[in-house]
Amino acid sequence: MYKFVVVTDPDTAPGFRLAGVEVMEVPSPEEAGKLLPALLNKDDTGIIAVNEEYMQTLDEKMTEKIEKSYRPIIIPIPAGQKRMDRTSYIEGLLRRAIGYNIVLRK
Repeated sequence: MYKFVVVTDPDTAPGFRLAGVEVMEVPSPEEAGKLLPALLNKDDTGIIAVNEEYMQTLDEKMTEKIEKSYRPIIIPIPAGQKRMDRTSYIEGLLRRAIGYNIVLRK
């Protein structure tokens, strides 16, 4: 059985712990960038939810690795006021999973 892991900041970590999720608490985007490669290579991890601000600061090499990975699935979680284009991210996940581009509309 695969694990669900959350990589987030110290302010939001307690809420995820209360929900019973494994939490990797990191104080900065740089620390998250160091932690993610190890998590991507673990065989028991199925989904990694990453603080949205941390996702936006990943370097191009790490972003490519995440996009090419079929497991674990990396999903952004909202954090603060910065917003990632979730629709295009979900479309990318679907395209990788089924090999076809699906356009999501509101």
